Order: sequence, then structure tokens, then C-alpha cells
Amino acid sequence: MAKRAEPTVPAAESETNPTTGKGHATPSRAEREAARKRPLVPADRKAAAKDARVKNAEARERARLGMASGDERYLTQRDRGPQRRFVRDYVDARYTVAEFLMPVMLVIIVFTFVPVQALQYYGIFVLWGFFAIAVIDSAIMTFTMKRRLRDKFGTLERGLTWYAVMRALQFRMIRIPKPQVKRGHFPA
Repeated sequence: MAKRAEPTVPAAESETNPTTGKGHATPSRAEREAARKRPLVPADRKAAAKDARVKNAEARERARLGMASGDERYLTQRDRGPQRRFVRDYVDARYTVAEFLMPVMLVIIVFTFVPVQALQYYGIFVLWGFFAIAVIDSAIMTFTMKRRLRDKFGTLERGLTWYAVMRALQFRMIRIPKPQVKRGHFPA
């Protein structure tokens, strides 16, 4: 068997730059456990609670602003994705009859308290007629929206029709995420 030749290190270099060992003793188990231990309760609980409240409030405000602006990181799972963004922009770009359904219903409810029976009678017919127009408008909206979605994305996610109709039922000013497009500016 041939002996391996050991690399030679000059004497001056080996004294200043040791190549063996890690430079400190291995800590005992008790020392490692003591280093890991932290108090369960902070020293000043009131200050810690106040700091936690401030941090949580800042995080909530950031999330609220991000969601209102349509930032994908802060949106709920329901609102995420390119197809959902397209649906939001499409619904926000058009005038829908459905968004005026709630105010019309409120007016009709007020009319039912008026003691004139003819006003009550015709108010209910107007309400049902407006409701039928809103359903027809929503059907036309979803039909054209789905056609544009298929042209742009190919396949469609589940639930887009319901998502579009529910968004169309809301007043434009209270929609969350806030509308990112002006009326008449449809997505490409």
C-alpha cells in the first residue's frame, strides 16, 4: 500500500490560521436549551398588547386599501384570477338595470303604505315588470360576457355567471373591489 502524501502547510501559516476545529467548544444540552428558552409572557404585557393591536390595525388597513384597489394579494379567493378581473371590469363598464332594483323595490314598499289601493296595485306590477327587465338584462349581460371570456381565455372557470350577476346587483359605489374602469370602457 502506498502512503498518501500529506499536503504541506508552511509553519507560519498554520499557526495563524488553524484549519482544524470550529473555534469553540460544543455547547452542552443544558446550555442549548437555556439559550432557546424565552419567557411565555413579555416583560411589559400592556405595551406588548398595544404593539400587537397597532400592528394588526396597520395590517387590516393595508388589506382594506389593497382590496379596494383590486390588488391581487389582498383579494379574497372569490375575487382572484384573471377571469374574475375580466368579469369585474365587464360588469363595471356597463349600465345594468339590476343595480337599480333595490331602490325601485324600496320605493314600491313605500307605495304599499299609501292608502290608495290603485297605487299599491300598480306599484306591484311595476315591481314585477322591473324585476323581469332586470333578469332579461342580466341574461343578456352574461351571454355576451361569456362569449368574450371564451374568445379571450378559451375555457371558463365555474361560478363566473353568478359572480357577474351578484356584482351587477350591487350599487356601483359600494362594490368591493372598487370598480377599476369607467362606464363604457370594456376590457379588451
